[in-house]
Amino acid sequence: MPGIEGTALVLGATSPMARWTAYALARQGWDISLAGRDVQELRRIAADLILRTGATVSVREFQAEDLESHEGFWEDCVDQMEDLRCVVCAFGFMGSQDAQNEAPALAQQVMTINYTAAGTILMHAAKHFEEQKTGWIVGISSVAGERGRASNYVYGSAKAGFTQLLSGLRARLSKSGVSVLTVKPGFVDTAMTFGKDGVFLVADPKDVGGQIVEAMTKRKDVVYIPGFWRLIMFIIRSVPEKVFKKMKF
Repeated sequence: MPGIEGTALVLGATSPMARWTAYALARQGWDISLAGRDVQELRRIAADLILRTGATVSVREFQAEDLESHEGFWEDCVDQMEDLRCVVCAFGFMGSQDAQNEAPALAQQVMTINYTAAGTILMHAAKHFEEQKTGWIVGISSVAGERGRASNYVYGSAKAGFTQLLSGLRARLSKSGVSVLTVKPGFVDTAMTFGKDGVFLVADPKDVGGQIVEAMTKRKDVVYIPGFWRLIMFIIRSVPEKVFKKMKF
């Protein structure tokens, strides 16, 4: 963003969508901190990002499922980045709905990663940004959270909860000068969608990353990416439940 100086923390930075969001931020002058489980892969991404943009890039380990570690992780981030002004929450896990139907523990994992873990770390970010009266929170939700489908309803329910949490944070933080952006991607070309049945109109992660940062720049509240998913989801939400439950997608 022109005139903005600071560090953006990207959580779940090994995903293609997160990587290209980091790239778009770096191109606009942000310093970048990449966080995730696979530190070796993060270092490779960091080296590529530095080569492409010349940005200052750091790497740190973040275990989303280890909820008790979130407070310490956030405190370390604040201590080491005095200019921390943006958090992009991009981690997520869909898994197999059939497997979750047979093993509810797998469903719990999906719920924990996509809602509880994402919400917990962003609550820490919200408190910090509220106190400093500035900041950007970007949450990667999903169009899957707008209607429960038999093929991914556990993932969709977690994303629905995450969407509502972001909405509440936006209402809470608006008077503090903090922007909260909810990103609702459709199908994006990532490992999460590869080989899945019913996938169509797949977006390029590079384009998605650029659109996310553009929406941040304009301080939008909610953005569908690509934009035509807004209309698609309006139609899907309009289908009567009696009809919807018989649809196979």
